Formats: sequence, structure tokens, C-alpha cells
Amino acid sequence: MMNIRKTGILAGLALGVSVLALNAYASEATVPPAPADFPAEGKIKYVARDSILEFKALPEYHEPDWVTKSFVATGKLPPVKDRLPKEPLVFKTGNMPDGIGVYGDTMRHVIGGRPEGWNYGAGQTQGWGGIDIGLSECLTRTAPLFQVEAKDTEPLPNLAKSWDWSADGHKLTMHLVEGAKWSDGAPFNADDIMFYWDDEVVDPNVSPLGGGASPEAFGVGTTLKKIDDYTVEWTFKEAFPKQYLYTMSYPNFCPGPSHILKPQHPKYSKNTYDQFKNAFPPEFMNMPVMGAWVPVEYRSDDIIVLRRNPYYWKVDEKGNQLPYLNELHYKLSTWADRDVQAVAGSADISNLEQPENFVASLKRAAEKTAPARLAFGPRLIGYNLRMNFSANGWGNPDERGQAIRDLNRNEDFRKAVTMALDRKAIGDSLVKGPFTAIYPGGLSSGTSFYDRNSTVYYPFDLKGAKAELAKAGLKDTDGDGIVNFPAGTAGGKNVEIVLLVNNDYTTDKSLGEGVVGQMEKLGLKIIINGLDGAKRDEAHYSGRFDWLIQRNTTELSSVVQNTEQLAPVGPRTSWNHRAGKDDKLDLMPFEQELVDVVNKFTTSQSNDERVDLMKQYQKISTEHVNTVGLTEYPGALIINKRFSNVPQGTPIFMFNWAEDSIIRERLWVAADKQGKYELFPEQLPGKPGDKGPIN
Repeated sequence: MMNIRKTGILAGLALGVSVLALNAYASEATVPPAPADFPAEGKIKYVARDSILEFKALPEYHEPDWVTKSFVATGKLPPVKDRLPKEPLVFKTGNMPDGIGVYGDTMRHVIGGRPEGWNYGAGQTQGWGGIDIGLSECLTRTAPLFQVEAKDTEPLPNLAKSWDWSADGHKLTMHLVEGAKWSDGAPFNADDIMFYWDDEVVDPNVSPLGGGASPEAFGVGTTLKKIDDYTVEWTFKEAFPKQYLYTMSYPNFCPGPSHILKPQHPKYSKNTYDQFKNAFPPEFMNMPVMGAWVPVEYRSDDIIVLRRNPYYWKVDEKGNQLPYLNELHYKLSTWADRDVQAVAGSADISNLEQPENFVASLKRAAEKTAPARLAFGPRLIGYNLRMNFSANGWGNPDERGQAIRDLNRNEDFRKAVTMALDRKAIGDSLVKGPFTAIYPGGLSSGTSFYDRNSTVYYPFDLKGAKAELAKAGLKDTDGDGIVNFPAGTAGGKNVEIVLLVNNDYTTDKSLGEGVVGQMEKLGLKIIINGLDGAKRDEAHYSGRFDWLIQRNTTELSSVVQNTEQLAPVGPRTSWNHRAGKDDKLDLMPFEQELVDVVNKFTTSQSNDERVDLMKQYQKISTEHVNTVGLTEYPGALIINKRFSNVPQGTPIFMFNWAEDSIIRERLWVAADKQGKYELFPEQLPGKPGDKGPIN
């Protein structure tokens, strides 16, 4: 590949830049303006971490009467006590907003995604919208932590019921829930954990769905080994890296059924990796899961149905096996339709995250006859424009693509881009009112680690932005309004940048169009590459993009979860800067500073130091325009009024999405409010691969 950095952009940095242009700023860097008050924001009721759940044996256990009558009494299932672990996970009544529930009813979802299959560990999406969260269980759990005070925050136990640190902090021994079973009755044990680690996370030919489930996401040099059937031992290079307990939660350490997956893996069969990945298509029913519900019906472009898992390993304090709800529906439609149907009452839940629907949804929810209630949370939904910072081969760019990456690595160019964005106009184009706020990039303002005074904001200043563009060596040499590459770089052609956008979301597309219009005024031609979910993710993770628009993920909204994604601390941890074929990173100086801060944060044992480190991170990130913030706004949980046990102030996204935060296995509907929505009443999942459920 041509080394165009020698003859191209860097050689042209000083060309055509007048003293006047260098001093053309209309405004100076400052802190972002304070966002408008938002009275509709729900207030979280904080609780102690240990008040949520515990593991213990109870004197007796119960299940829906129809399960006992039709399955246990007929010999199709063992008694419920024999299907549960020795010490099941028990949700405490005091943390249930409406107390212990009753069995029955269905939760109806609408999603815009489409399932690729059930092989989560090999990178297949189940369609999103909470499906994977309903099927998967992970070593730890973080979603309910939104209601735990920061000083008490540490991941909750889950498949790992407890853990112990060695005296020097380099070893972590995890004790798995003993006697739990997959939904087909097969035992869950350390073999499932080790298959996920050795043959999916560590295997370079497999990419688990989580995106952050790379080996270095758990610490460079980290190892994991089996001690016995219910004990595994982590070994870390750092001392007491408690940060990785968060990485062990959804979506990064959620093991699949090794007794089903292992025979299909190339290491143990004649399959290729593609054959392994696609061995369990959407039509494969009754895939064994550890989650509360099992897939029993799939109709292409119509619906996915999940039925209760008869071997689910969680109970309430009276010994009632969870979940209370018998069935989950996922109507395959669009994400915008999800909001419409939830507000109308033909669906039961939605994460209202597309601001274009805010006003209409608020008006409908305010009506006395409205079937759903609307609860806004803090401004935790942000959007960033991310530039591809890899200049050494990730994604195999052509000459033009390489030239764009060299520009992306030029700080004057990045400042030009961020200064040319009128964020007020961008927010207003989505929704009028006090919803959107100016967001320069970096940490979300809704996280407790956010510090406004450590945030550097370059105000909208088109004249100053053009001066920065000139400093980057870019001029319009052919007079068509678009700047050209310097002579000798990409043929001196117009600077054309391909922007990757998720076609599944109206908001993403609207923001993309806004960027196109505003960058044209700066003199950059932006071409949108709009792809549907799975194809968009494939293009992103393979590095085939110049710029991309990305809705903020957990590391920016919680900081303590997936923290390694805040910087390129390893070859594949960053969203927009990953290693090429040589597996090496070409870090810019400010990126190295971010890496150093993140590494200190993940190993620090001092809460005060961690707060200070995130202030440093925010200043470095925003001052050097690590990401280009677009806008930030609150989301709202839309949920049908008939459901009980929904925690107050649940954010639609913080540690995880609301489908997990509300703890769906604890939701229940009073007997007199239950609807007749079940498509497979009094039926349970069949054998793996068989069609549909059984009765």
C-alpha cells in the first residue's frame, strides 16, 4: 500500500494558511452549556446492593399448577425441587416494588431486528430488543445496579454465585451455582464456562456477539482454568482488577450450552467456522438456554415466541419458581412501530429512544384511558460521530480511505469537524423542547462520573472551523465548494468521506443526514452508507468505515462497565481504533494518555482516585476530539399499566437495557388484569431441534 503520509496530507499542513486564517476564531473552547431542566425525569429509589438477591435453599418450592398436573404428574418432568439448584438464586421480597406475584400472562414486544440464529457465542444476533437478554445468563449481572448507590456498586452474583480474591489480588476464584440445569435438563457446570472462554472468546476465528468479548477485554494476559465442576479460577497480570467483574456480565460473558455447541465447533468436528456459526438458524427451535424463556416458535418477518424455562434456577422468597410470566412475544416489525404499538396498548413495553416520537407519546400517555405509562430517565442516550483512527490496515482501506484516516488523525481536522456542527440545530431537528442537550462527546452527562468543568466544548463556529480545515492543509482548489486533498494525495480529488449509519433507526438516519448538510457547509462531502443492523455491525467490526454514527454504549453511560472500550487498551477493545493484520496499534499521543488513564482506573482501589481519573479522561478526550458528540437526550420506558414490579426511575439504558433492568423474570400481572395473549397455553419447550413446544 502506498505510504501517502509522506507525500500527502502531512506534507501539506502548512500550505495556504494565512496568519488571518490562523486567528479566525469567533469563539474559544469552553464548557458545554447547562442543559434545560426536565421535570418529567423519574427519580430512582436507591437500595443496598445486598437487598436485591441471595443464594439459599428454601423449605419448599412451587410452580404453576398446570406444570405440575400436565408434566410432573405424567412423568414428563421431575418435581420442581429436583429441577432447581441446591441453593437457587432468591429474589428478596423487600426489593420487589409490588411484592411476590402470581403466574400467568404474556409480555408482548415489538422489534425492528431480525434473528440470524441462536449461536450467540459465535456472533449471531437474535434480533435484539431483549431477546438475547431473555435467553442468556452471564457470570455476573449489572443491569439492576442503576438503583444502587455508587459507593456500594459492584456487580451482582449470577451464574457465579460468589467469588474470592487471592491475597495478592492476581487470582480470582469463582464459585458457580451448583446443580443448575439448562432448559433441556442438561447440567450447567464449568465445562460450559471453559468452552465459551477457550473456544469462543480466545479462538481468533470466533467473535461472540458482545463486541467486547475479546480476550484483552478481560485484561491482557488473563487466563482462566477449571478447578472442578463448579469452580473456575481467573489469573490476572494486574492486582485486584475488580473492573473485570463488570465485563463478566451481559453481553460479554454469557456462555452457551457446550453440550449442544461443542460437537459443531471446528476444533471438535469437520465443520468450518462458518458452518459452526450457522449451525443453529432461527428455525432451530428449543435451543437450550439458562434464561427464563426458551425460543419455541419462529415465523419469518412475523413473530418469535418464547415459553417459560421449566429448569429456571431462580425463585422468590416463597419458593415460587420464576418467571411469573409464561410467554414472551417479539413481533417482527420496525423500531418506530415498537413505540407506536406500546403507546396504543397492542404491545406491552418499549424503550422510547427515538426522540421523534416523544411529543406524541407524552400526549397519549397523559390521557386517562391510556393503556401504558411513560417514565423518562436521565439524559443517558447520546450519539457520537466516530472517526476511524487506524492507519495501519484495519479494514484494508484503499488509497482514498487511507487518506481519510490520515485526516482523522489530524487534530486540526477533528477540531474543524466538531466546530462546524450546530448541535442546537441537530437536537431541534429531532425534537423541539427541553429534551436534547448539547453534547461535545466523551462521557455521558447522566453518569455519576461526569464533570462538566472537565469537559472541553468547541462551540459552533463555521468561520473558525474553516480556518482549522486550512491548517490541516485542505483547500478548495477546483472551486466547487468541496475541499480537495493536497496534490499527490488521492489524486488531489475532492475530500469524500463515507459515513456508516444504522438503517434500522430513524434517529440514526436523521443524524446522518444532518451531518451531511452541516459538513457540506464546511466543505466536506459526506456519503451515507446506510446498512441494516447485522450488516452494519459487520462493516463496523471489520473496520470498513471512514466515519460512523454510533449510539453510546455502556462504557460512556456507566463508566464502570466495559471500561476497556473507553480507549484502545488492547488490539480490539476500541470502537474506532483497532489493530491491523500485524495485531499492533498505532496510537496517537493523546490516545496513549487515555490508555494510561483507563488502565489506572481499572486497577485503582480508591473511589476518590477513580473519580479524578475520569475527570482526566474527559478533559483529554474532549480537548483532543476523541469522539465528535452530536446530541444527548433522555429515554423513556413505556410499559403497560397491568404489569407489577417495575422499579421506579428505571433508565432505558445505563448498565444495560431496560428489559434487563426491570428484571423481567420478577414482573407479574394481577389475575383480574391478565389478558388471553398466550399462543401456546400450558405448553413447555420441546427437545432441542424439535418443532415447537409440547403439551
